[in-house]
Amino acid sequence: MRKYFGTDGIRRIANSELTPELVYKVAKAGAYALTKHTDHAPTILIGRDTRISGTLIESAMIAGFLSYGANVKTLGVMPTPAVAYLTRKFKADASVVISASHNTFEFNGVKYFSNKGMKIPDSLEEEIEEVMDSGKLDEFTAVNDKIGVCENREDLLEEYVFFFRKIFEDHLLDYLDDNFKVLIDTANGATSVVADKVFTKLGIKHDVINDTPDGVNINKACGSTHMEGLAQKVKEGGYSLGIAYDGDGDRCLCVDENGNLIDGDAILAITSNYLREKGQLKGDTVVATVMSNLGLRKYAQDNGLNFVATNVGDRYVLENMLENGYNLGGEQSGHVIFLDYNPTGDGILTSLMLVQILLEKKIKASEAAKIITIFPQVLINAKVPSDKKQAYKEDAEIMAMIDSIEKEFAGNGRVLIRPSGTEPLVRVMIEGENQEILNDRARTLADLIEKKMN
Repeated sequence: MRKYFGTDGIRRIANSELTPELVYKVAKAGAYALTKHTDHAPTILIGRDTRISGTLIESAMIAGFLSYGANVKTLGVMPTPAVAYLTRKFKADASVVISASHNTFEFNGVKYFSNKGMKIPDSLEEEIEEVMDSGKLDEFTAVNDKIGVCENREDLLEEYVFFFRKIFEDHLLDYLDDNFKVLIDTANGATSVVADKVFTKLGIKHDVINDTPDGVNINKACGSTHMEGLAQKVKEGGYSLGIAYDGDGDRCLCVDENGNLIDGDAILAITSNYLREKGQLKGDTVVATVMSNLGLRKYAQDNGLNFVATNVGDRYVLENMLENGYNLGGEQSGHVIFLDYNPTGDGILTSLMLVQILLEKKIKASEAAKIITIFPQVLINAKVPSDKKQAYKEDAEIMAMIDSIEKEFAGNGRVLIRPSGTEPLVRVMIEGENQEILNDRARTLADLIEKKMN
């Protein structure tokens, strides 16, 4: 198991666990690992979200990069997908996003992107960790005129706005409707600096909420992890669609005009159907994760699409898409990757794709969402010792209960057992048609796992 990196970069409590000293080492080691084969002084972009600790972490990262001899361009507050896009557009050697995504403000994190604007693979994170703990960091110290320089390039945010104009502007002009209005929740996060600009430039009627970040209110009772307030305001205000991003802007969840949730699985169904109609869905395939709702699998099956499931994490979705030439994938949580445009989840891009579909087809969001039936899900954590998280597979009684539950559902439900990668937990997820039965079976199975594994 990796020591510092988790499933989405490094994420810890800022300034106590994610200290400036640790960040300095991550920066220096990362600059070496990511650019060791270059024959020039590397250029690295840094973007961050709105957390109070953002500038502290950014300062430590800048110091680490400059001391290695890398040049830095700071982008200021910028959504994760914007950093990914700019990395490719300006041919930077690498980039970093300082964010803890959907977590509360006291957390912060570090996510590395390669020169292709993609999250770096596990193997490269492992190499960075090896360098950090090797005792060789002092060898990677630039001196005299080899020390790196830092440049502020917050103006590049306008390039990200133009990115959306290139994709949507001409097409949307034919379908804009004065009766169509959206409500956008920017989670007091990174999209608060850009969402209004994008929707204004495209001529889409909209209002924005939770766009006054103060360093501590990011994701606080708002954004894609707290949809209740948005749903209520959409119903009360008569909006056509509610859009919610997370703290760093790589996720998007929506609510229809009645306040009903449109999650990542539903967005994948709606957009895959649209892209196939246009002849633009490569391989007639949707890539998602093992945690995706059974409804997405059945939608794909019923509509003649291929469904590919990967490990949990948008990086694994992307790896599969790249390996097999697919162009649409994502997660239930709202990470949706439109690979024809950006190699990472992009909340604003996702929401604009949905808006374009609704306007072009002249349908309500609730009608679009009928294409998929979302099955109820129950997720219960079973507490087990870290060294026994995989042991359930060898227990005959546990495996017999799993088999019995799945036979009971007769194809209209499933059981997924997933050991946590970071905690002493085994996650028991069951989905099917009857919520009461799901609650009972999940609790019974989790209790059995705890009993037998402790």
